[in-house]
Amino acid sequence: MSLAICSLIWDAKASKQRSQKVSYDDDGYHLVRFPYEGESYDPWHMHDPDKGGSEPSKFPDTRSGLIWPSHDGWGVLSATVHWEADSTPSEYRARFVRDPLGDGYDSTGTSAANRTGGAEFHTYVWQFFVHPDVPVGLKITARGSGDRKVATPISHAQFKLAIHTDVAVP
Repeated sequence: MSLAICSLIWDAKASKQRSQKVSYDDDGYHLVRFPYEGESYDPWHMHDPDKGGSEPSKFPDTRSGLIWPSHDGWGVLSATVHWEADSTPSEYRARFVRDPLGDGYDSTGTSAANRTGGAEFHTYVWQFFVHPDVPVGLKITARGSGDRKVATPISHAQFKLAIHTDVAVP
């Protein structure tokens, strides 16, 4: 079975930024952004600044958080997020979203975890069918008491999509 793979990484040390500022959309989540330069693996050009708009995207705009699947197929999405140490949040959430910037917003695979104390390191995996005309994204949020959103920065993130392109049909 063949795979088409896109693997994105953003790291505070490598980018010479202290952290990625977290700002929340109307849905209470932040779309994690990834640079177009220095990606670990994207031979299918699924993280392309020319996709999804009339002008090229520039990191860290919202479109820099999208992966545009290169094929129809069964997508295995995975991610890791390293939150900076902050005593304010009591819960950390992440979700994979189809069409996170469009009219077809469809979140799936939402995960929640309680604060462990110190820095927070979380990994996530989810699977669903993907299509070239529907981008996918990783959205995160940190919540405090009373479900209050807390803008806790992240210091590292990875987002990966592996598409099984040869899905058998009975």
